[in-house]
Amino acid sequence: MDALSLEESLKSELGSELSVKKIESALGASIEINLAQSEALSRAETLKGEFFSQVDDVSRLEADAAIFESGTLTNDSLIGSDAPQKYKVARERLDSIANELFFLSKMEQKAQDAPNTNDLRKMASRAYTKINEDYQAGVRAAIEKRVKYDSISFEIVSASLSGHFISTALWVVGVSSILAIIAVFFVFRSFIPSAAVLIGATADITIALGAMGLFGIPLTLASFAALLMLIGYSLDTDILLTMRTLKRSEGHARERAFGAMKTGVTMNITAMAAFSALLILSILTNISTYYEISAVALAGLVGDLFATWGLNAVIVLWYAEKKEKEAGEAKSKFTAFYGKK
Repeated sequence: MDALSLEESLKSELGSELSVKKIESALGASIEINLAQSEALSRAETLKGEFFSQVDDVSRLEADAAIFESGTLTNDSLIGSDAPQKYKVARERLDSIANELFFLSKMEQKAQDAPNTNDLRKMASRAYTKINEDYQAGVRAAIEKRVKYDSISFEIVSASLSGHFISTALWVVGVSSILAIIAVFFVFRSFIPSAAVLIGATADITIALGAMGLFGIPLTLASFAALLMLIGYSLDTDILLTMRTLKRSEGHARERAFGAMKTGVTMNITAMAAFSALLILSILTNISTYYEISAVALAGLVGDLFATWGLNAVIVLWYAEKKEKEAGEAKSKFTAFYGKK
């Protein structure tokens, strides 16, 4: 059965949000199936988060209520007389969440049967594990009806984990960008050279993101790490160009820029060779993490050649030659002034 036929067949049983990709490599053939979580599993993930965000507080209230009811309170105790009532309300709310988990897991038990929150915590964990295992068993059974395989593995990414990853990624990008801007402006103390460096880095990332969209590379932890590497690499080559062209004084600005280009292109080609080897390895071994890192890095490195030496270098050279011209005119005026004397 080909990938398209398998996809259409599985959609009838597992839902329409499903895709099948057949991967051929030197080590054999494999099939990658991506499908959305079932409603039960998504709901269980939400309930699990709600339960474990509350259970520690309920456990403390349970301890306070037990101390109050035992009559062992001291004069300096912070436990109030409403401790049992607070525990009762919180426990009922927690029981409601746990009972919904038990219902989804089809386990014949009730949260009220748990004598304490520690036992309830264990019961809720078992319920979520059972929901997860039942979901995987259903997917495995649907596949086994249609395909014979030697091994199978599951990788589940929950909606909450995806949301956390995106928010963390945006935070990291924001902080790193601010630090990079501060560092660049601190080094050059001038707007145009600093802007040229940042424009080059932005162009690299834009080209890499465009390649990800063109070749269907997802934004995962691996591809995001490659994007962060590109930011650092781009800043490295851009600062190399700007420092040599503006901070050194020997020769003409064009000669200094050409010397920086020879060093930068050598660095670029070396990095491209390394990531090309990783890309070939990913194709041979069918390891998606290697592929995502190497493909994104290669796209960004190719973009860096054009962004640094076709865009950034033009801006920096224009600025350097303008400064040299202004310095030359100032020197001529100085010589003419003292010549008249």
